[in-house]
Amino acid sequence: MTKKVTQISEFLLQFDALKAVNRKTYINGGERVENSAEHSWHLAMACWAFAEQSQEDFDLLKLLKLALVHDLGEIGVGDTFLYSANRNDAHIEERKYIEKLASHPGNPIGDLPELWEEQESGETKEARLLKVIDRLLPFLHNVTSEGRAWKDHGIRKSQVLKMHGFIEQENPEIYEWFISKVEYAVDQGWLKDS
Repeated sequence: MTKKVTQISEFLLQFDALKAVNRKTYINGGERVENSAEHSWHLAMACWAFAEQSQEDFDLLKLLKLALVHDLGEIGVGDTFLYSANRNDAHIEERKYIEKLASHPGNPIGDLPELWEEQESGETKEARLLKVIDRLLPFLHNVTSEGRAWKDHGIRKSQVLKMHGFIEQENPEIYEWFISKVEYAVDQGWLKDS
């Protein structure tokens, strides 16, 4: 039993590295950048909140698991900024790290790679909600920090609309709110209107 506890403990310490993965999003109105562990926790809480108020019947346990595994691949490769040119290839290296985690002798989570793939593919209703909320949270941080990350990186309205456009199909109510905030951000000069 002691060996098993030691192995699981060593496995769990792997996750601690997610706290050292900094993102581009500023929290607390611009105080500092968020790390990926904070984002994962916030994502899980937000998914839970949206699932509770939804008319749809979500598998809440699955949704929370998807949120918690969502960014684990970043431990091995770092965070990829939403507007990065190499965003489409980030999942390849992240998948390799997930496979490494899954093969750890102390890993008691047998379906870790499957859960990660499910959130990555976005085909189940839980994974689709996760993707909407995953885009919503950094956007919300940008609004509360007066567009600090957008301004830091010269992000334009067209880029934001492109990367968030799928939300219109997935959740029209959230998309309506999102569009109103985009227009507000442009009016405030936080986003370039082009």
